[in-house]
Amino acid sequence: MAPLPALRVWLLFSLSAFVTVSLGFGLPALLNAATGMLGVPEASVTECVVVCYLLFVLYIATPRIPRGLVEVTGKAVFITGCDSGFGLALAEHLHKLGFTVFAGCLLKDKSGEGAKVLEEFHSARMKVVQLDVCSDEQVNRAAWFVRDNLEDSERGLWALVNNAGVSTFGGVEFTSMDAYKEVSEVNLWGTIRVTKALLPLIRRAKGRVVNVSDSYGRMGNIAQSPVCVSKYGVEAFSDCLRYEMKSWGVKVSVVEPGNFAAATGILSRNVLASTANKLWAEAPPDVREDYGKARFEQITALMRSLCNSGQKDASPVLDDITDAIVSKRPYTRYNPMEPHWWIRVQLMTHLPSALSDLLYF
Repeated sequence: MAPLPALRVWLLFSLSAFVTVSLGFGLPALLNAATGMLGVPEASVTECVVVCYLLFVLYIATPRIPRGLVEVTGKAVFITGCDSGFGLALAEHLHKLGFTVFAGCLLKDKSGEGAKVLEEFHSARMKVVQLDVCSDEQVNRAAWFVRDNLEDSERGLWALVNNAGVSTFGGVEFTSMDAYKEVSEVNLWGTIRVTKALLPLIRRAKGRVVNVSDSYGRMGNIAQSPVCVSKYGVEAFSDCLRYEMKSWGVKVSVVEPGNFAAATGILSRNVLASTANKLWAEAPPDVREDYGKARFEQITALMRSLCNSGQKDASPVLDDITDAIVSKRPYTRYNPMEPHWWIRVQLMTHLPSALSDLLYF
């Protein structure tokens, strides 16, 4: 993980100390009282709590266990969304590792900056492809380009990284149906469309599909339903694909970044302001009257704070995507995120909803 500010380190340390004391004294007493009625010895309860906590600490603190590396030479990777953010950085990174990179850029034909950066590599292993993941025509054309430009088409394509994505915000009553459809068209249907087009080549190589989801693919949040809906779909699609591809020797991984808005610039201050103005202006009169401008601005301020507080270093995401591509035994899910985001995801996905709702909403 990226280095944390001193204040955040202190807060995490304080939380860890509080949890340690609570587990050490409070929880055993409660468990002993509960299990005493069932005839379970007291000592075993305390020991179980200590062992569980130690396992939790080891899980958080232990570096990733090496699981073997595949040979990079001669392998090719296709990445979507390489105009900026994770996609652009990943294309540069994987090229440096020795992969042949097919970089899908939405703005290649419009002389986009990301495409220009990659084309300036002047390398036979860096191939920039025009790609709008919402266009059947462009996706199919890109798939044929990959087939025609692989070093050995019989060996297939080693990895596909579905990275292209968009984001927005807005409460359910403020978000139009068109906005829901636009976000899902890129994040979900784009992922499915590109995967289907390139999957025969991936199967031939017994390679990898890596889908970039989001922490909001595992948990909902206020004013984030368009993104949550699309990313929940990516998670479900990835699970189904993993089950189907197991017999073919294809590995499917999901990368679930936390808050990296500051690193990718996906929701800049200007975008936030213009989106907020549009949402308010286009909301039905009765919705504006019921919510009130003050409440609406509170939600906008919450989103602004969320974007400003995100991680600025994208390397944790790049490291996890790379591991999913080069490890002989990649993980099913990767969680590059700050500790407090990881804890929130675990609590919201494992606790009963009544408890997680009480903690966060």
